[in-house]
Amino acid sequence: MSPTILLFGAGNMGFAMLRGWLTQGSEIDVHVVEPFADFRERAQSAGAHAVSSAAELAETLRPDLVVLAVKPQMVASVLTECSGLAERQAAFLSLAAGVRLATMQAALGQPAPFIRCMPNTPAAIGEGMLVLCAAAEVPQSVRHLAETLMAVSGAVAWIDDEALMDAVTAISGSGPAYVFHFIEALAEAGRRLGLPDETAELLAKQTVAGAGRMAQDTMTTPTLLREQVTSPNGTTQAALSVLMHDGALTELMFRAATAARDRGVELGREG
Repeated sequence: MSPTILLFGAGNMGFAMLRGWLTQGSEIDVHVVEPFADFRERAQSAGAHAVSSAAELAETLRPDLVVLAVKPQMVASVLTECSGLAERQAAFLSLAAGVRLATMQAALGQPAPFIRCMPNTPAAIGEGMLVLCAAAEVPQSVRHLAETLMAVSGAVAWIDDEALMDAVTAISGSGPAYVFHFIEALAEAGRRLGLPDETAELLAKQTVAGAGRMAQDTMTTPTLLREQVTSPNGTTQAALSVLMHDGALTELMFRAATAARDRGVELGREG
């Protein structure tokens, strides 16, 4: 039997996932709750059944999984509308950063299987990193369904300790912004060395894209790849002697990720 999915929120991330689910050739029955008319209409055009509020859902609807693709501050209010779905044995998966499993369980007001997912922005083009963490009582069948759905948007990994979700956010959740800034910095270096603006930006973008793909598609470790491109006393070694001096870049990256992790912990407490 094909699964029934209920998606709250068809914004950029929600719609990207929705489109992936409906174009993978699998028989998935997807229902969407989306208050914004334009987003709701494009969800309908993609093949989903879309309504503007949870009150419009049919009482006979029995979703296998309810996916919350809404802003963190909206999660609690959405869950207060989902008690009937929980009574119909629905499981829940949230994409909201910083909202703990216990917080969602309390907002729902009754027992239900909950899974958290930390995606990142490349999930919108099917190249994301999606990390899942489930409450202990979540059945294996629900875990499998969640992983299958998230895999449409990129690579999937699981962690057992929910406290590590803040570290996940610091690395893969916020990580694309670090890479985008590296591209900015590399392009700016090119400009300052005399390259035209468009050429500097093209070189930076394609170099990062190509190196990333090479690291992903080979069995060689990033360390060995770096060593292979670094000729003794050559230009690359001259540059790396700056970046790697006393672990400069590694230490800077750790400090940045730690700041992101710590802010995630603070936001969780505030929530």
